[in-house]
Amino acid sequence: MSIFLSHEIVVFLLIEVILLVLMSIAQANIVVILRYWDFEASSALQYRLEKKNYLINTILYFTVATKIILFLFFVQSLNSLSGVVPGAMCSAGVVGANVYGNLLLLVKLWLIFGFGLWLIVNKLDLAAADFPYLRRKYWLYTFLFVGVAVEFLLEIAYFGDIPLNVPVFCCSVVFQAPKLPFGYTQEFLVSLFYGLFIAIAVLNVLKNAMASFICNVLFLFVAYYAITYFFGLYVYEMPNHKCPYCMLQKEYYYIGYVIWGTLFLGIFFGTMPFLIELMTKKPHLRLLKFSTFYLSLMTAVCTFYVVRYYVMTGVFL
Repeated sequence: MSIFLSHEIVVFLLIEVILLVLMSIAQANIVVILRYWDFEASSALQYRLEKKNYLINTILYFTVATKIILFLFFVQSLNSLSGVVPGAMCSAGVVGANVYGNLLLLVKLWLIFGFGLWLIVNKLDLAAADFPYLRRKYWLYTFLFVGVAVEFLLEIAYFGDIPLNVPVFCCSVVFQAPKLPFGYTQEFLVSLFYGLFIAIAVLNVLKNAMASFICNVLFLFVAYYAITYFFGLYVYEMPNHKCPYCMLQKEYYYIGYVIWGTLFLGIFFGTMPFLIELMTKKPHLRLLKFSTFYLSLMTAVCTFYVVRYYVMTGVFL
């Protein structure tokens, strides 16, 4: 029996092939544009390149938007495969079924952030009369295109190597304590979580893009562990259930999509101003307020579960 017999996986990979073909067509044209583009020229070649530029942007808007939607479909497919892969109780067992799973997930997250940056820079470039960021945005896209090709190879390797006859580890084994980094205690981790959140909120008000970028990167790391090993316990209302994936399931009202979604959106908007300034040499600080909003929402949801459990039981887990 092959994992490719799953209709969801076949459809998923088919869409990925179509997107890769479209992105390859765009990349072939981008190579020509990068080689011959000269905005000051008034030649027929430059005119054709400008027309190609708009066509390529239309293709890329479609493919990038589809890639983002496809990521959500990928996450949902992992949940559905937990009923097929022996031993898997949720996505944790499916992702950890072979050596490619966690790497593939990290590559997908990196590409989502990268494409988000490309969309913003592309919008700024098209808004200007002389396309000042054209070369930079297309070099960025070329880098992302290589990432998409690697991602597709990882998908083939990952789905083709998921064992269907050998049991995999469930989340209770994969995320069993002690797993906290640097020997941190749970109390210190939670203190660091709230401390970094407050620091990010203050830096966003002060509009310090570089410091906010650094704190957001650290916060992503800390928040992952805090949600998995502390806040998640209150979502599940079980002291030994440590898993970042189970909260995505119906039994927990899909609250994981809210928690992880707002976290990634907050980190995205918190890191983009610094990266955009590196690429455009101009500040783009208005995104910081969105970072504060989404991280505040995520923190409020996590805190709500802790407070609710304490009110109901009078104890902490």
